[in-house]
Amino acid sequence: MRKSSSIAILFFLLILGAGIGLALIMYGGALNAGGIGIGIGALVLALLVLNAIKIADQWERALVLRLGKFRELKGPGLFFIIPIIDSVPYWIDTRVITASFKAEKTLTKDTVPVDVDAVLFWKVIDPQKAVLNVADYQSAISWASQTALRDVIGKTQLSEMLEGREKLGKELQRIIDERTEPWGINVISVEVKDVLIPPGLENAMSMQAQAERERQARVILGDSERQVAEKFVMAGETYAEHPVAFHLRAMNMLYEGLKQNATIVVVPSTAVESMQLGNVSGIIALTKQLQQEAAKKQKEIEDERRKVA
Repeated sequence: MRKSSSIAILFFLLILGAGIGLALIMYGGALNAGGIGIGIGALVLALLVLNAIKIADQWERALVLRLGKFRELKGPGLFFIIPIIDSVPYWIDTRVITASFKAEKTLTKDTVPVDVDAVLFWKVIDPQKAVLNVADYQSAISWASQTALRDVIGKTQLSEMLEGREKLGKELQRIIDERTEPWGINVISVEVKDVLIPPGLENAMSMQAQAERERQARVILGDSERQVAEKFVMAGETYAEHPVAFHLRAMNMLYEGLKQNATIVVVPSTAVESMQLGNVSGIIALTKQLQQEAAKKQKEIEDERRKVA
C-alpha cells in the first residue's frame, strides 16, 4: 500500500485543525455534544481529503478502479479520486527494470550439463495489460525467462553457446518478448553473463585448444619452410643462369662473415672450387689480412679510451 503524500497530510492537518478551532470558538472549552460533533465531522472530512489526494511520480502510473471495475490510468503528477468508491490497488513503474535469472545443471544439445547466468532488461509499456492480464507480472517474467533459457540451452551445442553469447542473448530476447507481449511488457535485451561447465570438461577443452594451437604452429612452420625452399629454388635458377652473380654473392658472404666475427671460417675445398673463390692459400691470406685489420682497429679504440681516461 502506497503511503499518503505530504500534500494530502498537510490538508488533513489543516482541516482537522480548522474543525477543532471552530469547535473551540463556538463552544469554548466546554465538552458537549456540539463540540464533539464538529470535531468528528472535521476528522471524517480530513480523512476523506487524505484519501482523495494522490500524487504519482514521473515514472509511475496509477491504476484506478471504481467499484471493482477498471476506470482509468492516472499520473504522473497530482490527481484526485473519490474515496470509498475509487481505489488505487497498483502503482506501476514504467522505467527500465533489470532482473537476473539462471539455469542450473541444464543439458545442452550435446548432453553437457551447464550453469548459465543471464540478465534481463525490460519495461512496462502498457500498464493496463500488465495489471489486468496477469496476476503478478514480475514473477511471471521471472518464470518465463527461466523456462526460455532452459529451452534455448537444450537446443544449442556447447561450442555454439561458448562462442556466440550475443546470439544466445538475442534468441532469448525474442522468445521472452513473445511470451510477455500480451502482458504489455517489452523486453529490451538479454545479456548472458556466464556459462559454467564441469571442471573435467574444462580441462579437456583446454588440452584440446592447446593441441590445436600446436598443430597450427607446425602447419605455419611447414608452410614457411616450403616458401623458403621455393625462394631458394628461384635463387638457384637465377645463379645457374648468371655464374658471375653467384661468384660475387659467395665472395660477399665470406667477406661479411670474416669482417663481423673476425675469426677463421673453415670452408671445404670442394665448396671453394664450386664457388670459384680461388685456392685455399688465397682464402687463408684473406682471412689473416682481415684479422690484422680488425686487431688494428681494436688497438686504436683502446688507445683512444686510454687518452680520454
